[in-house]
Amino acid sequence: MSSNSTVPTSVVATPRTGTFNKNHARRVRVAGLIPAVVYGANQPSVAVTVDPRVITRILHSEAGHNSIFDLQIEGGESGKAMIVDWQNEPIKGTLLHIDFKRIALGAKMKVSVPVHLVGTSTGVKNQGGVLSQILHEVELECLPTDIPSHIDVDITSLEINGAIHISDLPHTAKYKFLTADENQLVAHVTAPKAEAEAEPAAGSAEPEVAKKGKKEEAK
Repeated sequence: MSSNSTVPTSVVATPRTGTFNKNHARRVRVAGLIPAVVYGANQPSVAVTVDPRVITRILHSEAGHNSIFDLQIEGGESGKAMIVDWQNEPIKGTLLHIDFKRIALGAKMKVSVPVHLVGTSTGVKNQGGVLSQILHEVELECLPTDIPSHIDVDITSLEINGAIHISDLPHTAKYKFLTADENQLVAHVTAPKAEAEAEPAAGSAEPEVAKKGKKEEAK
């Protein structure tokens, strides 16, 4: 990830005109740009082109698509915006299209934020357990200036059969979790697979007798 000092604080966009079809998009990309659209804040959508290198640096920053920056449309409006959607070429991974949303700094908004597991679980380190992260992002509501780049949760004391739920994540007055069920599982530590499979194997004789009994009755 890029350091915050290298993250662009502004994006310059050029309005697009004409018929917006595949040929138009191809010509934009041949020129070294990518097509994009700006919408939101009860204003008309505007079709623009932007430099993919600038957008890539924003997406690869710590805050990623939750970064807020100044968007300047040449010959037109300027204001705060963020990336809300993007498309990549499936093989090369190059950017194909970007959606920008206008941001009002005084209005709360919904965002998805990554969950980072911090530390090494004692259930993994000392008990040979297996850590699984079930939920990698959580949805929050907060002011644009309060969007966290990620939510950290300490898992060092997590033992085998221990679990982290949304209710265990750090809660502050700056943001609100929008998940309806705070008992939703985020991560847990389970026993090794071989050990888990060995337990039912010890009682396998009983089902086998039942199977044989059924076969004998059928004769």
